[in-house]
Amino acid sequence: MGKIKAEYIWIDGHRPTSKLRSKTKIIEGPVSELSQIPEWGFDGSSTMQAVGHDSDRSLHPVTFVMDPIRGGDHILVMNEVRYPDGKVHETNKRAKLVEIAKKYADQEAWFGIEQEYTFFRGRSPLGWPDGGYPAPQGPFYCGVGADEVFGRDIVEDHMEACLLAGINISGVNAEVMPGQWEFQIGPSGPMEVSDQLWLARWLLYRIAEEYDVNATLHPKPVKGDWNGAGAHTNFSTKAMREEGGYAVVEDACKKLGAHHEAHIAVYGAHNEERLTGLHETCSIHDFRYGVSDRGASIRIPLATVKEGKGYLEDRRPSANMDPYEVCARLMETICS
Repeated sequence: MGKIKAEYIWIDGHRPTSKLRSKTKIIEGPVSELSQIPEWGFDGSSTMQAVGHDSDRSLHPVTFVMDPIRGGDHILVMNEVRYPDGKVHETNKRAKLVEIAKKYADQEAWFGIEQEYTFFRGRSPLGWPDGGYPAPQGPFYCGVGADEVFGRDIVEDHMEACLLAGINISGVNAEVMPGQWEFQIGPSGPMEVSDQLWLARWLLYRIAEEYDVNATLHPKPVKGDWNGAGAHTNFSTKAMREEGGYAVVEDACKKLGAHHEAHIAVYGAHNEERLTGLHETCSIHDFRYGVSDRGASIRIPLATVKEGKGYLEDRRPSANMDPYEVCARLMETICS
């Protein structure tokens, strides 16, 4: 046994979009199971989760991975926020997803989340001329070359860190706007994909620090004729993946249309700036689904049609969405 560093990570009460917080605790290691990681406390009045005269809040470990930055036996610990008596805090959206995931466990829901984000250095997107604009978007998506892509070294470091941590990252690519990138987490179950997306976000911010760059999840980081940033969420149930699943996919699309407003309500702040009907989006005020249609609210991939089974892609969630809320909402609408 020896001393190890455990980085406790949690989601704060910042509004309209929560932020990640973390701090380090020295504990006995190595750690092989969750029960070895103690609960911890923090000052909730500094994270918009308490008032000063009643400020103690509890960090309740829910999962951990190896820390790819510090290496060795050091760990990253994802936490739920609770009151000192164990009661779930209002900002804790994970607890509800735990209940919903249990309720619909028999349907074996899978998620794949495509996390778009934009690198900034100071007030400008990475690679943009000071106070100006680059050439119009077009050549940058999946581009190669120093005039096309910016920040690849950070992206490579982040992808490697996710792999070392055991996070189910399934790919990365440069996005449509210069300085914008995407990584994908999944396919995984609702709890795994959500916990791992938050951990992957933390790693992205932390690694970008080393380059004096920050990554933003704002859905419309640059106004005007530039693509926004989303978190397209791919979803399937066991029934969708089996023979005859296409009918189940279509039925799910109809259910999603009937609950459009309820979904938009938890799909991220400032999403109306992104969902305009332009730049590969459907207007936030409309709902439609279509095969291979990136201008639809829900895209049914061509492969799903050809095979008669598969999954759907919800293109409405914004880059800053909370995966705990999005996964819960999708399961509530489609699985019920």
